[in-house]
Amino acid sequence: MTGIWTVDELRARVATACRLIALEGYTDLTLGHVSARLPGERTIWIKRKGPALDEVEPQDVLPIDLDDPQALPRAGYHLESVMHLEVYRARPDVGSVIHGHPWYGTALGATDGTLRMLTHDAVLFTDGVGVYEDGPALVTEVGQAERVAEALGGRRVALLRNHGVVVAGEDVRWAVLTAITLERAIRIQSIAATLGSPVPIPPDDAEVLRPFKYQEVFLDEYWAAWERRVARARTSAGAGA
Repeated sequence: MTGIWTVDELRARVATACRLIALEGYTDLTLGHVSARLPGERTIWIKRKGPALDEVEPQDVLPIDLDDPQALPRAGYHLESVMHLEVYRARPDVGSVIHGHPWYGTALGATDGTLRMLTHDAVLFTDGVGVYEDGPALVTEVGQAERVAEALGGRRVALLRNHGVVVAGEDVRWAVLTAITLERAIRIQSIAATLGSPVPIPPDDAEVLRPFKYQEVFLDEYWAAWERRVARARTSAGAGA
């Protein structure tokens, strides 16, 4: 559980999260970032600029103080780190934020399409998907980041129009699950549209299914499996060197 993680463990989890979402299609040069905070803390731990998502180590995860307005201009942080800070400020319930440019999520955000309730993956998002409509510009200013947080609202995900996605979770495990599930749901929706007329899950059925499918008790099991997957990817990369 989040409450017993140390700072070192949190940094390690952020690094693992970066590598996990890289395996799920979030890799884009050295762009994209994951952050997290411990419950009740005002210090955020975020991937630094420089390494690609699939290269991140715990030492690449840097602190930012939510109460320090001069933190972001310092060297080492991604230009869009302000997006994370404003989501945390707006959402006391959020313990982890992910921003990236996954193929299918970014593609959906470049259309007038919406996420449909076609699969078990989609039912995680029964409360909808927000849309930040300001356009494709980098989110580097506080005002822009505040509007991203507004577009997210109380939901788990917002699409950034012609740009990418922002994901919020109760902790790193939930944020990774949400990021992976979102991309899978949109990918399957894209495939379904080529096979016939999609048949959505009725809203009432989706609401009933969601709490059974997505339970806190499953998260540590999922995380352990993801850690094994990251370890296998490291081994494979080392073998091919």
